[in-house]
Amino acid sequence: MATASEPLLRTLVRLPLLRWFFNTLGRFAISGRGAVVLVPYAWLLLFFAIPFVIVLKISLADQVIAQPPYTALVQWTEDTYLQIKLNLGNYLFLVQDALYWKAYLNSVKIAFISAFVCLLIGYPMAYAMARAEESWRNVLLMLVVLPFWTSFLLRVYAWIGILNNTGLINNWLIAAGIIDEPITMIRTNFAVYIGIVYSYLPFMILPLYSTLEKLDNTLLEAAADLGCRPFEAFLTITLPLSMPGVVAGFSLVFIPALGEFVIPDLLGGKDSLMIGHVLWDEFFANRAWPVASAVAIAMLTLVLLLMAGQRKLEEKAETAA
Repeated sequence: MATASEPLLRTLVRLPLLRWFFNTLGRFAISGRGAVVLVPYAWLLLFFAIPFVIVLKISLADQVIAQPPYTALVQWTEDTYLQIKLNLGNYLFLVQDALYWKAYLNSVKIAFISAFVCLLIGYPMAYAMARAEESWRNVLLMLVVLPFWTSFLLRVYAWIGILNNTGLINNWLIAAGIIDEPITMIRTNFAVYIGIVYSYLPFMILPLYSTLEKLDNTLLEAAADLGCRPFEAFLTITLPLSMPGVVAGFSLVFIPALGEFVIPDLLGGKDSLMIGHVLWDEFFANRAWPVASAVAIAMLTLVLLLMAGQRKLEEKAETAA
């Protein structure tokens, strides 16, 4: 029995582009399953590899006052010779100017401390969720995911009202008689840490919960029967087996926090300069696209190295588990 969608499918198959696509798949003996596997690679090629090559090309160009504000890498000379001109000075400039490497170091420091604080807060929460009754686990998961239903900017702006000199925390401390004058919390590194930890804490909790939920409780029971104390059982059994979740959660917080721009811009001060803000200024304020592209390539290289290190740690953790 024909369905209503069959005429549409026959029409789509007759389209030249789709017919060429299916013929190409058949020529290379790619099955339907293989075509599905190729989709994510095509996505990466289109939205990662090609933009990466464009940014890399701009990072090797010279800056000019024009539109676009950089020179072409490949040019024809008057003698019809093909000239390729690469400028590595943009990368050398990142090392020579203290602004850039200090911004990199500050970004690594803030991202690492924020990820570590997320781990200290998220591990007990994930452990409690994994040990809760099954009827409560979905409710607790919903509470963790619930902040994502609100706009990211609105959540950051909410912290401005909370941390202000006339905000909720200072008003409560003054009313309780703990302090006489407001404490300056906004426009400080403390506010940046609060904003990053609050925003990225679910990314730490969810992989930890996924790992701890699968933990075999009979191992802890056997350790208790053999006289092992609960804390010793945690250090020798639970913590090592949960290391894949720890590594995954730490990476999910550290890597995006490394290039964070909105939170330091809204909550931080002059001591909260991160590489994301430097990148924004170079692109849009200074219109130094080659230098900004070099900053982006350097940051991307750092992230890729961190991801490779994360993969190594995950393999070691899985082997140990």
